[in-house]
Amino acid sequence: MPLILGVDPGSRKMGYGIINATGSRLNYVASGVVRIPQPLLVADCLAERLKVIFDSLSEIIEQYQPQEFAIENVFMAKSAGSALKLGQARGAAIVAAVNKELPVSEYEARKVKQAVVGTGAADKLQVQHMVCTLLKLSKAPAEDAADALAVAICHANSQQNLIRMAGARRYRRGRTV
Repeated sequence: MPLILGVDPGSRKMGYGIINATGSRLNYVASGVVRIPQPLLVADCLAERLKVIFDSLSEIIEQYQPQEFAIENVFMAKSAGSALKLGQARGAAIVAAVNKELPVSEYEARKVKQAVVGTGAADKLQVQHMVCTLLKLSKAPAEDAADALAVAICHANSQQNLIRMAGARRYRRGRTV
């Protein structure tokens, strides 16, 4: 399996994580957080924030050359305005990926947590801990970077399951044979 870029979107900061998935083996490549500069936050200039997200993600894609892109779906935020801004930030990230001809996969937050921790109700500390364990990291990445790595891990697991299912000869009583 190729390099996977996972993204935890946000209009103030966006986490990204890149892993290499070979079969069931997951290897950490890079991660970080794209932070919107303070003047743009104070001015509340959403268009400029979206440009920062697009440009930053385009640079990351150019630098690492991932072959897959996975992003967390919008969840219901505290307010409709927050949800709209988050949706626009996701849009900027998705356009950066599509612009580089990457296939885009989207995952619900609960599915990401379930894939990494085993429960969809996991908190951020549990996600950070399991990301460290699964990727054999010596220290925990920032929360947003850990969430992005979790999205990439979820995508790798989903793709691996699809490959396994495609190789199954028969399907009987809820399992492959």
